[in-house]
Amino acid sequence: MHNIDYLNNPYPSQRNTVFAKNGMVATSQPLAAQAGLDILKKGGNAIDAAIATAACLTVVEPTSNGIGGDAFALVWTKGELHGLNASGPAPQSISIEAVKELGHETMPKMGLIPVTVPGAPSAWAELSKKFGRLPLSEVLQPAIDYAENGYPVSPTLGKYWRGAYNAYKKACTTEEFAHWFETFAPDGRAPEIGEMWSSKGHADTLRQIGETNGESFYRGELAHKIADFSKQHNGFLTYEDLAAYKPEWVQPIKVNYRGYDVWEIPPNGQGIVALMALNMLKEDTFTERDSLETYHKQIEAMKLAFADAKKYVSDPSTMTHTSEDLLSDSFAKARRELIGETALAPEPGTPPKGGTVYLATADGEGNMVSFIQSNYMGFGSGVVVPGTGIGLQNRGHDFSLDHEHENALAPGKKTYHTIIPGFLTKDNEAVGPFGVMGGYMQPQGHMQVVMNTVDFHLNPQAALDAPRWQWMEDKKVVVEHHFPQHLAQALSRKGHQIQVTLDGGSFGRGQIIWRDPKTGVLSGGTESRTDGAIFAY
Repeated sequence: MHNIDYLNNPYPSQRNTVFAKNGMVATSQPLAAQAGLDILKKGGNAIDAAIATAACLTVVEPTSNGIGGDAFALVWTKGELHGLNASGPAPQSISIEAVKELGHETMPKMGLIPVTVPGAPSAWAELSKKFGRLPLSEVLQPAIDYAENGYPVSPTLGKYWRGAYNAYKKACTTEEFAHWFETFAPDGRAPEIGEMWSSKGHADTLRQIGETNGESFYRGELAHKIADFSKQHNGFLTYEDLAAYKPEWVQPIKVNYRGYDVWEIPPNGQGIVALMALNMLKEDTFTERDSLETYHKQIEAMKLAFADAKKYVSDPSTMTHTSEDLLSDSFAKARRELIGETALAPEPGTPPKGGTVYLATADGEGNMVSFIQSNYMGFGSGVVVPGTGIGLQNRGHDFSLDHEHENALAPGKKTYHTIIPGFLTKDNEAVGPFGVMGGYMQPQGHMQVVMNTVDFHLNPQAALDAPRWQWMEDKKVVVEHHFPQHLAQALSRKGHQIQVTLDGGSFGRGQIIWRDPKTGVLSGGTESRTDGAIFAY
């Protein structure tokens, strides 16, 4: 990366960018990052390391993801970028009418109704089969060891675990939730920070996934256990839904921003939101990061992009407008013209016709992976399949029960998806993977990190440490406590409804690895808002 000041990080964490040559793993939990590095040192490549880290995160950060969640990946190998969509569809037996007959006017958050087909295990198996070097069983072994033998709960993990337990204790009182408490609160409470936690069922499940290359989960013993439990509690998910599922290789989408290609997974993911916002801003010149003009235009572009995405983005097979429509220069120009001197209340435009963990890995051969997986809303649905450690996701909560809505619930349909991996290239060379997990903060974090890097030449750690803002709805914008106060006041005078919060976790948790194309040297930054770690050699 050109013009980066690697010594300058004026932001609170004061961590330094990490450098290495042979391999690097960056993620939100040190034990998982170490697991990925161990796989690299055993002869695995960046893809093997990503799988090992992802599987390990289901054990050592269960508050954000699990075996029963979804995943997406961007993989750079041999000069080409590949996209994997491992998000699962709604069950074939579900429908708007069926959900309403159960007394719901909107999709519920908890229980078996919002459960969609889990995609994460299929992502591990597919990545291993297509690009991995080591057997999947060996790659999953670090995660199996932690699940079987236990590990001490880290600080941020303990905080979110306690919060989830308190919330689930109030909301999840019926029989179908009992196994969540048996698995994640075995002593009648959340584990304390520094206390050991293990899950034999989780270990057994990971072992079966590794030994069968994922087949047990979709077409074997684990699939039957999931389906039987769903049937027992009147869920919609069946064995047939699991057996029919396959992850999908997709062509990543991009916009060119000041000579850099910024890449995302296409819909049903929301990565297109970041691209639409950057597309609106690419004609502007930003010379100073902490300026009123920069923040105002960023916020306005982002809210317009979200308005469009929430109206038009869903399962691509049902979308009335394509990614090409939404990323066209003519549409970007029309939306950019709406950005004025004061805050607007966003409305969607008319295009032309036509709870999460993130990790980044790189090896000494030039392979790089941007990987994200989630159960959604922390632990997900609150439903755990007995004896397996499989916490099922509640991704179906994002479906609409309005037949006219673009993201209306339908059998076998994929919903609008919040989790997104990002990747940066320049002149057809990899710059590297980046991501910021955290619900609807993710595309906002992506845009801010890209601009911090490209426009303001911040090094990877500084790009992550810089104070963030988050557009919530209408004109409401939440900013971090160390956001410049005079700029928060100036934004307020422009009509933005600014709120300052002490909760840094709501602003996402990011990782970055950049690669110097001339020397192959890797530089990485990790999130200061969580137990983030980079392991490298």
